[in-house]
Amino acid sequence: MVKQNSAEYQTVEASDENYHPDASFGPPESQNADVGAEVESIWFHTHFEDSMEMYADAEMVAQHLNNHKNWFQQCALPMKAEPIGENGYDLLIGRFGAFGYRVEARIGLELLPPDDEGGYLIKTIPVPNYTSPGYEVNFRSAMKLVEIPSDEFAADWPASERAKLPPAITSASWKLDLAVGVCFPKFIRSMSQPLIEKTGDALLQKIIKQVNRRLTYKTQVLFHESLGIPFPKNPNKH
Repeated sequence: MVKQNSAEYQTVEASDENYHPDASFGPPESQNADVGAEVESIWFHTHFEDSMEMYADAEMVAQHLNNHKNWFQQCALPMKAEPIGENGYDLLIGRFGAFGYRVEARIGLELLPPDDEGGYLIKTIPVPNYTSPGYEVNFRSAMKLVEIPSDEFAADWPASERAKLPPAITSASWKLDLAVGVCFPKFIRSMSQPLIEKTGDALLQKIIKQVNRRLTYKTQVLFHESLGIPFPKNPNKH
């Protein structure tokens, strides 16, 4: 029976410290030598929704998003992203963990071209010549662009701020379903499974929120700066 000492087994928070400058695309340090192929993964799940405003019409925003080779790697920083084929990326997110167990999170993602209805899909793809150290990831995100008249969008903005907007803005909203299965070492598997699942789900949610916040803001800034479009601050958001 593993003694669950609160000082020793506290959750590792998702923070700047999880983005290691020395993290590389080489083989990560192994922490799961006692994890055999027959061990069943413990799965963690999260659903996440968010949106961002782009101060341009939907056609201009779509053209920018479709040309992801010009912005994705820069927006992903400090995460490391290497291209895979035409629309994919090998994304090194960082090192995260709980209960004294850490893993270097790495995932292959494909940014599919928009469908006939203008919907965008991002899904998991294999990373060439890479075997994850004891975990599996199933990532699926769907995004839609909705053009909104600026007078409607900013009806409650001060007139001085509303005057900075173009005739229409575009709201990009997305939904993410993420599942991560981890083959834990023996000292973790001997703990209460509900405790493991609760801690893992909470940590996964924190990681997603942090990565989403960084990536969203950088995407907005780069879009507006690259096209010379003003990026007024929404007075209703903090």
